[in-house]
Amino acid sequence: MELMIVIAIIGILTAIAIPNFISYRNKSYCSATESDANAIAIAVYDYYSTGGRTGYPPTITDLGITLSHGNTMALGGSIDGAIIAVTDGSGLCPDSYQNSNSNWSGGVYTKNM
Repeated sequence: MELMIVIAIIGILTAIAIPNFISYRNKSYCSATESDANAIAIAVYDYYSTGGRTGYPPTITDLGITLSHGNTMALGGSIDGAIIAVTDGSGLCPDSYQNSNSNWSGGVYTKNM
């Protein structure tokens, strides 16, 4: 009898823990996309601070960075006002997280430089 009670308690705790774990994991994909955008911004600044580099936009190869979780990037605007758009390659960033931040739209995180 005691063993059944212990198993029931473990089942209840698991039923509570798994959805929370999945939620935290999915939010980490959002954070990874935002971190990729920040890394791209730093890499763009670094790319142009090295003398003699002109032309816009640089490619991901020019910047020398690797994006996480299959994320992709696009650079728009101009050198002085670049707009970085990073698409969540995992597709797991929750809509509730995206809707709470004005920089998110349809799985794309946008950062202005």
